[in-house]
Amino acid sequence: MREGHRVLVGMDEVGRGALAGPVSVGAVTIDETCRSAPQGVKDSKLLTAQARERLVPRIERWALAWGVGHAWPEEIDEIGIMAALRLAGQRALAQLDLTADLIVLDGNHDWLTDPSREGLLALADPTAPPQVPVRTLIKADLTCSSVAAASVLAKVSRDHHMVQVAPEHPAYSWELNKGYAAPEHLAALRALGPCAHHRRSWNITGNTNRGEIVPPEAREMNHA
Repeated sequence: MREGHRVLVGMDEVGRGALAGPVSVGAVTIDETCRSAPQGVKDSKLLTAQARERLVPRIERWALAWGVGHAWPEEIDEIGIMAALRLAGQRALAQLDLTADLIVLDGNHDWLTDPSREGLLALADPTAPPQVPVRTLIKADLTCSSVAAASVLAKVSRDHHMVQVAPEHPAYSWELNKGYAAPEHLAALRALGPCAHHRRSWNITGNTNRGEIVPPEAREMNHA
């Protein structure tokens, strides 16, 4: 804002490394009229589930606009995790009724606009308006209130989805692990194999020698 950007959108993702369920992106819009963020807003991974739940209505009242977008396992399998991240981010931004002057992403990689990976260009909408400038910021989820708030919203939304679908496949214990590589989830995968909610393009049952869980794009980068 000191640089003249009046309307800011903070964005953060959750679920990139999960074995099942969507990758989800939160987006929170603020401007100079938004005073201090709700007390306790910080990276969602550092909060208890109960604390995150309590923060959601406070964040929604504080922000000018907010949204959460998801990209689903079948989309991750089709276009890859990085392109799916961008798709989820686009869906989150589409829920905002304000145009930002700047978007702030957590980390050091602009996964929202980077067209260099296969699949990203296919998602571009030629009729869309010019893209808003994007700035990456390492540990923004700890230092930038809008990014931290976006992290909380994305985490709560994704967790709700995983708890909701958990009874369909109780052996995977998604109500506990939310689709990540917890021991009980891995044991069920090795016994039963993947279901429709899993990312089937990933080596989610693990390498038989080392038990690794590696998405295809990471394997390609390791071999590059």
